[in-house]
Amino acid sequence: MAGTIGVGAALRRAREIRGITMDEAARDTKLRPEQLEALEAEAFEDLGDAVYARAMLRTYAQYLGLKPDRVLSVYTKRGEEVAPPEPPGKLGRVERGLAASRVRDNQKFLLIAAAVILVGLIGFGLVSRSGAPRAGAITTPSFVPASGVSSPAVGVDVVVTATAPVDVTAVIDGAAQDPTALRPGESVSLIADDELQLAVDDGGAVRLVVDGHDVGTPGRAGKPWSETYTGAST
Repeated sequence: MAGTIGVGAALRRAREIRGITMDEAARDTKLRPEQLEALEAEAFEDLGDAVYARAMLRTYAQYLGLKPDRVLSVYTKRGEEVAPPEPPGKLGRVERGLAASRVRDNQKFLLIAAAVILVGLIGFGLVSRSGAPRAGAITTPSFVPASGVSSPAVGVDVVVTATAPVDVTAVIDGAAQDPTALRPGESVSLIADDELQLAVDDGGAVRLVVDGHDVGTPGRAGKPWSETYTGAST
């Protein structure tokens, strides 16, 4: 591989910090182990079309507790990079060498900048409330900036925390998600660009944080509850 952008290293480090094996991650995300290995190795070309690579990257980043849109932003910058032009043929040997050196320095700067961004993701995103999560659960804390108020990176971000056993279902931007069964103390972060349809089978068994705002228990114990959120919900 000609060079890395830090995405793969961040994913691998996040998985290792949480104590999750590759097989466990594959089982929980419904992705194949070789697909997860390609993401961690940044072998995105092995994942087929870029649309599929982005979808897998979003799923894996969210599962590991990283902010998917920040990871995808670094990945997108990688795709926008173009091959540096060859130094003009009329330059002499010394001038051509200097031009090539400047290109290499620029590439190193971009790689270092991407690495710094992803180190920040790991440092602020991988905070587990009670150590490594149970396999199958996604425990993703909200990001809190210096002001003390959470600031979502996308249209709507809802964190569902179970106070009793509960089943959570969601439709994210029109795509139905697999139901998630939570035990008391476990949480799942649901992120949508435009619209999030959320439903639980027991409205009294969860607490919600919507775009960083704690809205408490939304429904009554033993009664199903549902709500639709958009980017303008708060």
